[in-house]
Amino acid sequence: MSFDQLSSLESQPTTMRRQDDPQYSDDPEFQRLSQELMTKLFTLTGNISRLSNEIALLGTKRDTERVRERVHDLLEESKDTFKEVGEGVKKIQSWEDVSPSQKYTQQKLAREFQNNLQEFQSVQRLALEKQRTSATAARSALEESQSPGTEGTSPFGQQQAQEQLRLASQDEVDFQDSLIVEREAEIRNIEQGVTELNELFRDVAHIVTEQGEMLDDIASNVENTRNDTQGADRELRSAARYQKNARSKACCLLLILAVILTIVILAAVVG
Repeated sequence: MSFDQLSSLESQPTTMRRQDDPQYSDDPEFQRLSQELMTKLFTLTGNISRLSNEIALLGTKRDTERVRERVHDLLEESKDTFKEVGEGVKKIQSWEDVSPSQKYTQQKLAREFQNNLQEFQSVQRLALEKQRTSATAARSALEESQSPGTEGTSPFGQQQAQEQLRLASQDEVDFQDSLIVEREAEIRNIEQGVTELNELFRDVAHIVTEQGEMLDDIASNVENTRNDTQGADRELRSAARYQKNARSKACCLLLILAVILTIVILAAVVG
């Protein structure tokens, strides 16, 4: 590198050099996606906490349609967000040529996603159990209210009372029946969400397991390379010692030959 090139490089702003140098800056797209996923995971943590509080009200005196509506909305919102985050985590896990810091981010995102999803699935199952219990109790109560009574002093008076009761309560029966249908539909919806998130959890776990095996292979290759390098270094050192000893022996032989040659020459001159 010439002096002019060196001066030009040093005159560039530090931030520009850091953007061009991969050891100072990670992939901007990777960083943007990972930050977006972490933000959504934080939101999901809050949703799970609120869901737990709302589900605790189901089946109690504070159980209202408004509570059930909030539970439904939070379940749907969280389920959709988990799907988005799951796809993002799978994309992050398949990122190529990652740096050590990016590898740490991959592992952290996968771990946080799996932990949050497991907690959400527990909340889902609790909501499903309470919805089933509530629907069963409501169905039983509705069937009992529709069964004819046996009280009355005369058949005519009993029949007339039953007819008036039937007409007066028909609207309420229809309303209760529609609520039961809605709850049963909600049960099916929660069951479907549980199944979908189970598949997503398995997909991410499979990718993480494959990456773990890949890391094990890389670590094994690095270890083998290190062992091979150490063996080669030992062999080189041994060869260097052998070569040094060979040079020393050659020098000794040359010295002996020179002495013998000198003696022979002197003897010839004297003789």
